[in-house]
Amino acid sequence: QERLVESGGGSVQAGGSLRLSCVASPDTYMYMAWFRQAPGKEREGVAVIASTGGTKYADSVTGRFTISRDSAENTLYLQMNSLKPDETAMYYCAASAGRSSWTIALREGIYEYWGQGTQVTVSS
Repeated sequence: QERLVESGGGSVQAGGSLRLSCVASPDTYMYMAWFRQAPGKEREGVAVIASTGGTKYADSVTGRFTISRDSAENTLYLQMNSLKPDETAMYYCAASAGRSSWTIALREGIYEYWGQGTQVTVSS
């Protein structure tokens, strides 16, 4: 059984919106985050939410993306608005039960658990 299962990806035109979801196996996660990896590029952190509710975003998505978490449903969301073609990528959900510093919460190395990814394609 997968610990993290993403859904909600798809194809959208530039300027459009998508909402990604990630259902997690019940556990206590300090951080839950979204990462993305475009073809030929390294995986990058997009947004993270702490168990306290604090959030952090990559500069490139600030003001357009919103991360949220429904603890009762063990579900993580990413609302993406005003999407751009260069945001075409595989989007991954990640979770950490560790106690890493908030200053490195968008680094993939601190995450123990990963989903399989959901593809987002933005056309111009």
